[in-house]
Amino acid sequence: MARRPTPLKAPDKLVFLLSFVPYLLEQRVVDVSEAAKHFGMSEEQIRDAVRLIATSGLPGSTGTYQPNDLFDIDWDSFEEDDVIVIVHHVAIDDAPRLSAREAAALIAGLQYLSALPENAGSASLASLMGKLTAGASAAPSRLAVAETEADESLTPIREAVAEGRQIEFDYLNARGEAGRRRADPLRIISQDADWYLQAYCHTREDVRNFRVDRMSDLLLTEEPIGDHSQVDVPDTLFQGSDTDLDVIVDVSPTALPLLADYLADSRSREVDGRLRVTLRLAHVHGLKRLVAGLPGLVTVVAPAEARAAVAEWAEGGLAGYDDATGQDR
Repeated sequence: MARRPTPLKAPDKLVFLLSFVPYLLEQRVVDVSEAAKHFGMSEEQIRDAVRLIATSGLPGSTGTYQPNDLFDIDWDSFEEDDVIVIVHHVAIDDAPRLSAREAAALIAGLQYLSALPENAGSASLASLMGKLTAGASAAPSRLAVAETEADESLTPIREAVAEGRQIEFDYLNARGEAGRRRADPLRIISQDADWYLQAYCHTREDVRNFRVDRMSDLLLTEEPIGDHSQVDVPDTLFQGSDTDLDVIVDVSPTALPLLADYLADSRSREVDGRLRVTLRLAHVHGLKRLVAGLPGLVTVVAPAEARAAVAEWAEGGLAGYDDATGQDR
């Protein structure tokens, strides 16, 4: 004798119905036996669920149920052929939809993600962009993420990483020192709006991070990269060294998590509503970009060399605005 399925409890029945209705709408026409097999339930439980759905709906503006406010099924098919067909449904299409501007912003973000090496040719991202376009309340604006010089350089770098080939390039470091480098590319990393190549540098004979927008005249060689299985490749982008500079800054508490990669230690103390912490940087030149990325949220306290470098950089920026204003007059 077949064992009857255990009746569903109220919370389980609600969860089932929330998935049952979309299933029926997607299938359009489905046998009771097929639905029972899909949900692991008895055919009688499926029939009871269908009858319950047929008495459900959403009251109209009058507060009462009118004929078009309830779900309806093809009763002849259901009672005579044991086939479920929903011929009228309510509320399902009333879910909030993204505006054209919201969808365009999300699509632009997905375009940026599609540019990441690990997402190259991703069918999932392409499918999601298509769904956002189709599901918006109006046609999204045609946006595209602007390509930068770094993006142009990424193409041969991605190829070098994928094929395991050495590259040569001219590199201008943060100190303004230029030189030709030969490196074994290991991986590409993004940090905020910047791209970095993590590679074994044959000049330095160690793993180094190269900012892509400072690389030029790239040459993809036919030489394969070496075996770096014994080389310690750091998981994080920035690594400390004995020559790093300690910089004391006052930072807004809300911005502190953005500096996590640069913190020398976990110590901090409150000063005038801000947190005084110590950052560890390779040189003061990197500090200028850091402060620029967090305007008004970071104040350099010490050393004097760091304060002077940031002040000089800020004054140069203001002078540029003054020059532009004078030309407009």
